[in-house]
Amino acid sequence: MLTKKWDEVLKEEYKKDYFLKLVDIVRMEYNNKTIFPRANEVFKTFFLTDYDDVKVVILGQDPYHGTGEAEGLSFSVKTGIRKPPSLLNILKELKDDFGYDIPVNGSLEKWGKEGILLLNSILTVQKDTPLSHKGIGWETFTDKVIEKINDKTTPVVFILWGSYARSKKVLITNSIHYVIESPHPSPLSASRGFFGSKPFSKTNNFLISKKINPIDFKLD
Repeated sequence: MLTKKWDEVLKEEYKKDYFLKLVDIVRMEYNNKTIFPRANEVFKTFFLTDYDDVKVVILGQDPYHGTGEAEGLSFSVKTGIRKPPSLLNILKELKDDFGYDIPVNGSLEKWGKEGILLLNSILTVQKDTPLSHKGIGWETFTDKVIEKINDKTTPVVFILWGSYARSKKVLITNSIHYVIESPHPSPLSASRGFFGSKPFSKTNNFLISKKINPIDFKLD
């Protein structure tokens, strides 16, 4: 299903009843409704960032639900699509942190290739209906993904923005990892502690301290 290494790590999960039911539900949804992202992009983050290559996890809740926005990566939109407010605030914080110009496009695909797993807790959504696929099994699957990353023997940075992402902190029990928490970058909460939190430089400072190559956060 995914990459050779992810499939090896998650092979027992694929056999479980909840996952088999999830696959059936999602297939039916795609056959009968407008679902995002495109079916061939649901697991895109895993193809971009294989298990052994994960240095950072940025956790979102569910995909953007507008036409043409979601591309299978948390907070990211397809090239040429208007940046949603949360993403724009992320890019503003990146500019404040590192001085990089805000890019024309809002795709974070380059970050995935740099070792950032851009993981939504829920991997699909019905058009114009946020959280429509909550509770069908995705959260069980992605919680297991977080647990498997927690098992890694190399340090990983977990970036948790907002109360939902922060609720997953209980899954991160390995003391070698580094958790960065702040309010969500949405317009409702960004000014309450997201702006000025400098998650990107904190991430690289930690990686460098562990003799791991830092992330090139600059977007073209």
